[in-house]
Amino acid sequence: MTRLTTAQALVRFLSHQYSERDGRRRRLIAATWGIFGHGNVAGIGQALVEPSADMPYVQGRNEQAMVHAAVGYARQSRRLSAHAVTTSIGPGATNLVTGAALATINHLPVLLLPGDVFATRPADPVLQQLEVPYAGDVSVNDCLRPVSRWFDRITRPEALIPATLQAMRVLTDPAQTGAVTLALPQDVQAEAYDWPEEFFADRVWPVRRPRPDAEALAQAADAVRRARRPLIVAGGGVHHSEAEDALRALADATGIPVASTQAGKGSLPHDHACDIGGIGHTGTATADDLARAADLVIGVGTRWSDFTTASSTLFASPGVRFVNIGIASFDAHKMAGLALVADARTALGELTAALAGHRVTQEYESEYTRGKERWELRVDAAYEAVDQDTAPTQAQVLGALDALVTADDILINAAGSLPGDLHKLWRTRSADQYHVEYGYSCMGYEIPAAIGVAMAAPGRPVWALVGDGTYLMNPTEIVTAVQEGVPIRMVILQNHGYASIGGLSEAVGAERFGTDYRHRSGPGRTYTGAPLPVDLAANAQSLGMRVIRAGTVRDLREALAEARAADGPTCVYVETGRADIVSGAPEAQAWWDVPVAETATRPSAVKAREEYDRQVASRRRHL
Repeated sequence: MTRLTTAQALVRFLSHQYSERDGRRRRLIAATWGIFGHGNVAGIGQALVEPSADMPYVQGRNEQAMVHAAVGYARQSRRLSAHAVTTSIGPGATNLVTGAALATINHLPVLLLPGDVFATRPADPVLQQLEVPYAGDVSVNDCLRPVSRWFDRITRPEALIPATLQAMRVLTDPAQTGAVTLALPQDVQAEAYDWPEEFFADRVWPVRRPRPDAEALAQAADAVRRARRPLIVAGGGVHHSEAEDALRALADATGIPVASTQAGKGSLPHDHACDIGGIGHTGTATADDLARAADLVIGVGTRWSDFTTASSTLFASPGVRFVNIGIASFDAHKMAGLALVADARTALGELTAALAGHRVTQEYESEYTRGKERWELRVDAAYEAVDQDTAPTQAQVLGALDALVTADDILINAAGSLPGDLHKLWRTRSADQYHVEYGYSCMGYEIPAAIGVAMAAPGRPVWALVGDGTYLMNPTEIVTAVQEGVPIRMVILQNHGYASIGGLSEAVGAERFGTDYRHRSGPGRTYTGAPLPVDLAANAQSLGMRVIRAGTVRDLREALAEARAADGPTCVYVETGRADIVSGAPEAQAWWDVPVAETATRPSAVKAREEYDRQVASRRRHL
């Protein structure tokens, strides 16, 4: 037996946990992020400085941002390695909620260790404690329950043993993984207990590759053989399973075109003959046109979100049917599809074998090849900057970056108008280059996530693409990048407002109300005065980052090259014009359902409702 505090035992236990897939073993909890306060400073904080603690520590500045960094690390690590995050009680704990929701929605593992109020209640309430009149066992940490895949409160030291084993099970389960929360009352953290030595032995959690049901596989192969216009939709599950080569083999053998969701982009490189780009509201014309006429859609590792299905209006063929390959039964049964509940790589390999000798018609291949060529011309036009001495559009910023990067570079983005432009335009060169978080589309994700990705992929150029709205949400981890010497590259695109939501506001008849960063012009509700005198470049510089300002396309190209070659955190700042000016990318190729006011007095809203009624009439349920 070994006598340790609960916190010391937890840290030691975590340092001995491993994942293993395909014979490769990795440390499961590779580091712990933390901000200390009462509730964890004397427990987890003390445990991390013990000589026996084999746990790297990273100091964060914002609790939500620490979770984003951990999620970035986990995604880049293909969910085989994760980080823990420790916080104090009260606001430190509740700041975890947004990050936890993002992790769970995206099926990405992170271990949350919020401090909690005293289990023994020697004083009640304590500082930062929530009291409710109907229960004595509720704390603010309970708000983490709905956004966690596993939640437990450790009210006795010995309860740590079953709780941690369940936590590791969930973190390594490819179908169930997400945020896992172990709430740690501050008195229990510091309480000593005699722990069995077996608790600290190396423990390996295998991540297996289950095979599809043989009968379901045969039915899927038969459906593909009978289809005249099949289409594959690659989701994030392709990347999580490392199934890119298996998907390529299926596409090469059958000629079936492959479209991708935001999470699945890069499943095939952009120059593969079968890759037709993004699908859905932010997709390409090629992919969306094929989707409208498809008679069989094969989803691989996708949740079928509204952006992918164009709010259930995209797959318009009357007889269209779906085959869903995925590790999670919950997703595999969507769209009334034939469910192949299995590891994506394994299922794709077996489906390829079952389709030996089958290929789509030459006419179909020629059709999508021509469509792909036409779309590439539109990408070229959006990227092109005839005058190198003018301020770039947002699309031209992406074009300048496209001309610079190699397959080594990784791009991080999550919110605003950039995800749509990237999904339509970006030419992905490697499986992990395109890192757009669009399950929760969380503003403020990019900078901390870039740090986590860079920690998982040392030596590779990592770019955080940040709009001014996102930057103002969460710039704090710039300090962490500087402190840790993580050489992230950040591009701030300044357009003085919420460009994406401004465009949506105009489309739904809200007239861009409240979406520009401007002085209030007088009494009333509008902000139509001069732009605010805000200097985000100076702000980033004040946090320790090297900043390069780019005023023209020519300046931008030079600045991006300089930033890519830098050995420390570097920012390129560029003004792309006002938020109400188009980004330069092609318009949306499919609809997205945002309900419009059914009654209104302003003509813009009346007109928007007419268009809404026209679009919503094409929605269908797939049964």
